[in-house]
Amino acid sequence: MERTVRKTRWMYRILHLTSRSEAISYVLLLIATFLKYAVSYELGVKVVGPIHGVLYLIFVAVILRWFRKLNWSFKRAIIAIVLGSVPGGGFLVDQWITNSAKEPSS
Repeated sequence: MERTVRKTRWMYRILHLTSRSEAISYVLLLIATFLKYAVSYELGVKVVGPIHGVLYLIFVAVILRWFRKLNWSFKRAIIAIVLGSVPGGGFLVDQWITNSAKEPSS
């Protein structure tokens, strides 16, 4: 039983970390894009763009790996993935994960 609780806590930590990291990287990418066009500073996009891309792919993989353990439907998992491609959507998904952690599992 204790081992299951540890695995569950670890799962939620990973889910929170990936959803928050993806959302923050998206905001940073938007700032870098603004700087690129406002002051011709392209380095930000060249650095933050690939980092955000990798974090988004990890986010998608983590959601697909654990959506059933969150008691989410496949439809909700797809919506979460789509929200990850919207600025700030990762923060909403993080809130869903928090709510799923509070719900008793069946």
